[in-house]
Amino acid sequence: LLGCLSSDRSCTLYDTSMGSAMQKMTMQTRPNAMCWNPMQPMHFTLASEDHDLYTFDMRKLDHSICVHSGHVSAVLSVDYSPTGQQFVSGSYDKTLRIWDIGGRAAQHVYHAKRMQRLFSVCWSMDASYVFSGSDDTNVRIWRSKPNERAAVQLPREKRKREYSEALVERHKHLPEIRRIKNHSHVPHRVMKAALVKETVRGTQKKKEKNRRAHSAPGKVPKVPRKKKQVWNVQE
Repeated sequence: LLGCLSSDRSCTLYDTSMGSAMQKMTMQTRPNAMCWNPMQPMHFTLASEDHDLYTFDMRKLDHSICVHSGHVSAVLSVDYSPTGQQFVSGSYDKTLRIWDIGGRAAQHVYHAKRMQRLFSVCWSMDASYVFSGSDDTNVRIWRSKPNERAAVQLPREKRKREYSEALVERHKHLPEIRRIKNHSHVPHRVMKAALVKETVRGTQKKKEKNRRAHSAPGKVPKVPRKKKQVWNVQE
């Protein structure tokens, strides 16, 4: 299988053995990058111009499996971890984010004072490092786990780390633990843009709700967010 993105906002899947197109999906906004999940061959993720990422199942292209939100500008690159459990995205908002395959919010956010817009990201084959290429002509190397040491750990240190991770996993339902675990530091400009974006989305939802309430039943259907961005699917 071969995936192809076009400037007409379409994503086309080709069967290389037959030399012909299988399916063509047209979205509301242009997708900038595409990456297949190495462990789930039917799934792929699109980096879109509308600041979000969409994970699809090629068997059902009429809606996405999950919508990953958090960036405040166009997402330009995406790449999967060799384990298939995470992927990384680079955006025009000068941040690099690591996501779980089923997570709506980013697990880790990376940024630097001098780093400019990101145009390319790549995961190392040992799943320990992430590479980013930005507009400031630099290539940076990041750890996939921020608190992981590069040196070889002693058995005692390894047991201590595993015990700490087990404690966090056991008590993750507590509000304070959940707040600390999910907190990510982002630049002030990104935080302000995220607040503005959240306000705009809230206004749009309220407007649709009022239109639905003052229209005839069924005239303004409620479309889930997973289906909103898919405009047309051709087989």
